Amino acid sequence: MFKGVFTAIVTPFKNGGIDEKALRKLIEFQIENGAAGIVACGSTGESATLSFEEHIEVIRIAAESAGGRIKVIAGTGSNNTVEAVHLAKSAEKFKIDGHLQITPYYNKPTQEGLFMHFKTVAANCSMPVILYNVPGRTAVNILPETVLRLAEIDNVVGIKEASGSLDQVTAILRKAPEKFCVLSGDDSLTLPVIAVGGHGVISTVSNVAPKDMALMADYALNGDLKSARKINFKLLPLIHAMFIETNPIPVKKALNIMGFIENEIRLPLSEASGINIEKIKSALKEYGILQ
Repeated sequence: MFKGVFTAIVTPFKNGGIDEKALRKLIEFQIENGAAGIVACGSTGESATLSFEEHIEVIRIAAESAGGRIKVIAGTGSNNTVEAVHLAKSAEKFKIDGHLQITPYYNKPTQEGLFMHFKTVAANCSMPVILYNVPGRTAVNILPETVLRLAEIDNVVGIKEASGSLDQVTAILRKAPEKFCVLSGDDSLTLPVIAVGGHGVISTVSNVAPKDMALMADYALNGDLKSARKINFKLLPLIHAMFIETNPIPVKKALNIMGFIENEIRLPLSEASGINIEKIKSALKEYGILQ
């Protein structure tokens, strides 16, 4: 079972390439502050602009840095089923704990196409597979009925649900097998998702505030909703700031301000606007991350 906070780690760049030293430092920060795991090469990790070689390199660094101390989920999805299988097989050369497989983007497959895509990937993986539903980015939604069909496959063990619909989350949880975990894909919905039976979150904001995200999730998962709400209220302005522009523009700017990474993001994403940089700084100061 994947349970708790899994940080969708950013991919730091320096002079156009992967900044291995900064990535290792970010992973240590997560380990020290209670994250259950990290996701390497997710949307927050700018997977869409990584070459195949860079993609595998980030997963290698993440697996080596974690060293079994926290779980490592490798983002190995693609809108090309053959490529997704190739990425997944290549990632399994390293010590990972599972795969995050995004819904194929741009193609706009039918529900049967989605089922066959994920079934084919899972059949070619030896590690657990977590589905990733984010219709706002991919233009396709995995319906609960399709998720439940896929949940019958032995190594399809969960879903990152970023549809923004608690109805959809609840429909999955209502009939999912016990081994199947539902993780929020929206930071602001982490507490509600856990409250209806979810198991945690794959988080962007935990890049900058891992300790509180982990603590909030732990409280919620253990039934202490009063304590979880208190932290959630504190986190909410920071969460809003981290999505003031397209993810991961704000969170990378925040980490740059905090001194963790260089100020580099890959086109077609661009630097945060001046007014939004000030809002990000303000949110970090209000939270107590900056003096």
